Amino acid sequence: MTKLKELSKKGFTLIELMIVVAIIGILAAIAIPKFAELIRKSGEGASKGNLGALRSAMSIYYGDMEGQYPANVTALTISGKYLGTVPSAKAPNYHTDAATAVLLSASASPTDVGGWYYYDTTTNANVGNVLINCTHTDTKGSIWTTY
Repeated sequence: MTKLKELSKKGFTLIELMIVVAIIGILAAIAIPKFAELIRKSGEGASKGNLGALRSAMSIYYGDMEGQYPANVTALTISGKYLGTVPSAKAPNYHTDAATAVLLSASASPTDVGGWYYYDTTTNANVGNVLINCTHTDTKGSIWTTY
């Protein structure tokens, strides 16, 4: 009889297994949305970094050309002196990644189509400024065109 009691004490009961499964389910329900938010934040960080690289290349071009900004963003990639390629603007959850730039002469304000927005009109006080062409908000609630 004692052997039977020893054998029955080994292993888990169905209740214990159900509790473990429930705990794992709760943890997964919490972790998956957080993981998705982290992916979105990493895309936002990449876009802000690309914007900084683009603006830095624009500054160097401006200095090399003695006060003249390029006619468009792709001029920074000619012979690879300033940029190898125009980096992509990422606006996660709103637009696909795009390296194209809408020029101010084509539109007076951001068109919210993704990519970059570049002020190319020399009479505009913002000439040479590059923005992310998205009027939605990021994870912190800031509008993309304010960067």
